[in-house]
Amino acid sequence: MNKKLIGVVALVLATLLFNPAWAQDIPEPERSATGGAQTLEDILRRQKQLEVDDSFRSQNLGNPENAPSVSAPLGTRGGVSDSENWRAIRYNEIEPTTQVRGPAADVLIQDGGMPWWKLREGPMITYGGGTLLAIIGLLVVFYFVRGKIMIDGGPAGTTIERFKAVERFGHWLLAGSFIALGLTGLITLMGRSFLIPVMGPDAFATLAAGSKWLHNNVAWAFMLGLVMTFVMWVAHNIPNKLDWQWIKAGGGIFTKGHPSAKKFNAGQKIIFWTVMILGVSVSLSGLSLLFPFQMPMFADTFAVINSILGTSFPTDLAPHEEMQYANIWHSIVAFVMMLAIIAHIYIGSVGMEGAFDAMGNGQVDLEWARQHHDLWVAEVEAKQGKGGSS
Repeated sequence: MNKKLIGVVALVLATLLFNPAWAQDIPEPERSATGGAQTLEDILRRQKQLEVDDSFRSQNLGNPENAPSVSAPLGTRGGVSDSENWRAIRYNEIEPTTQVRGPAADVLIQDGGMPWWKLREGPMITYGGGTLLAIIGLLVVFYFVRGKIMIDGGPAGTTIERFKAVERFGHWLLAGSFIALGLTGLITLMGRSFLIPVMGPDAFATLAAGSKWLHNNVAWAFMLGLVMTFVMWVAHNIPNKLDWQWIKAGGGIFTKGHPSAKKFNAGQKIIFWTVMILGVSVSLSGLSLLFPFQMPMFADTFAVINSILGTSFPTDLAPHEEMQYANIWHSIVAFVMMLAIIAHIYIGSVGMEGAFDAMGNGQVDLEWARQHHDLWVAEVEAKQGKGGSS
């Protein structure tokens, strides 16, 4: 009996599985009321970004053979209506021609705008802005818990040259331009949400236009500063075995000890390479935005990633999609850089006694230098003893 019952159940399951008519769980939407057009349910599902069966539209592109004669009413319009023409464009079923010349002129419909806008206005502002506030809050708490890192035994009263004038110029060119870019970028990204309610749309329009102009032009100073600092300091930022010892000791930030370091310690090297790598990336995406449709890079980048990691990132991107990816990536990289720079500003100003002098006038207290960069001081003193320079 049990065997017969099991056999009947298996037969029923197999029938449901292999018979399309019985296995169809979701009935075809009723479209008679709309004459075969989309229904309110279709529209609501599309707004929620749920899957919609668009075959009733994508396959309804008209038929030129149904065109009336040329002498008949509307006969010159052929057998395809305007709506059917646009539907064919929407589903990329025709090759349009246009007298307008440009890399994006033949893209008449591109539906990636809404997901890009929602990502930009939603998670980008929420998580990006929240992370900036979080790092500032953590540094405030850390300052009150740890306090300023003081020079053990007090300053020596004598100084040693830490950075030459050209080094300080390159640093402040890079730092000043980045601060300007960060502020104007935040205004551009978040101004609609936070500034218009405060200052009104007219005042914000002027501020936004000025911010855009400043952002686009200060970018060149940032890239120049990036090149200058790389050329001047790359030789001093090559990782070595001392860096691991510095990291294990926490750089003396959490303890009273001071691990040995040359001109740049491991923490400074991390900042250096973070700024260099992300700076190049944010510059490339920025150039892509400065010169729309002229520097597509994400399709080729995705192709390389797919070939290495076996992923399936899209490689057939419309010009507008390239711009949308560039905009989102530009924002993400900028936020990460801002986090690193905020921490760098803290330790180089209020977080450590005597640190700001290095980039202020280039001269640092000798005792500060010995505690934080003892091996570098030894090298400088050895060169000075031989008549050399630092």
